[in-house]
Amino acid sequence: MFHICLLMFSPQNYPLYIRSVPSQNELKFHYTVHTSLDVVEEKVSAVGKSLADQRELYLGLLYPTEDYKVYGYVTNSKVKFVIVVDSSNTSLRDNEIRSMFRKLHNSFTDVMCNPFYNPGDPIQSKAFNGIVSGMMVQTG
Repeated sequence: MFHICLLMFSPQNYPLYIRSVPSQNELKFHYTVHTSLDVVEEKVSAVGKSLADQRELYLGLLYPTEDYKVYGYVTNSKVKFVIVVDSSNTSLRDNEIRSMFRKLHNSFTDVMCNPFYNPGDPIQSKAFNGIVSGMMVQTG
């Protein structure tokens, strides 16, 4: 059984969305993901210092551990997406992770366009949950 975890953080680094498969492992991933936020901040600030205005949203592999690989993505509004997958999951390639982030970003944009959603509140959209569940089933 593969483990996968998705977390979204606001620009102020508080969680907007947390989902993991199996669900009893959510707390186990918190430390890993919070340490990855430091790497995200380093990469974003390094890109910000470069002369190019165009910024790649996909940050790639943030860091590997013995058990997991941590990937990152930052939107233009500084919302951070972090995906943690098993290191033993060799079926996931970099371009597949990148497409997962794009799909999440598009779904997040749909959530933000909802007039009943208050930006900064935790995401509780059934449509967003459905897309995340579909992605987790595909990768697991």
